Amino acid sequence: MTLTLIDRTRRTDAAPDKGADTALDKGVVDTDAAPEKAPDAAPRRAVGREADGLAVASFVLGLVGLLVFNIVFGPMAIVMALLALVRHTRRRGRAFLGLSLGVADLAVLAALVTANGTVAWSIGG
Repeated sequence: MTLTLIDRTRRTDAAPDKGADTALDKGVVDTDAAPEKAPDAAPRRAVGREADGLAVASFVLGLVGLLVFNIVFGPMAIVMALLALVRHTRRRGRAFLGLSLGVADLAVLAALVTANGTVAWSIGG
């Protein structure tokens, strides 16, 4: 079994000595040329990655906060979600879910405090 790799950036059907049209070769990319690097590409990528991490962390903290430590995890999820949205995360949906779960954590906490009169609660009743 043989694996054949096709280089789609070079045209093999028209030889340069046969008068191939150079207008067709405008989209051809020279793979031997050194790639241009943006001088500030690394900091931008780090900020985007950090914002994505904040969105995921807010979602996870909001989800866990529904079960335990909602007095701590709820506000943390809200703050992390807002920071992720301010920093223009690519995971906006996850940041909004983290924000809504953080608010839900505080709503569950408020409902349990009014029902029991205490911040401590247990699943078993």
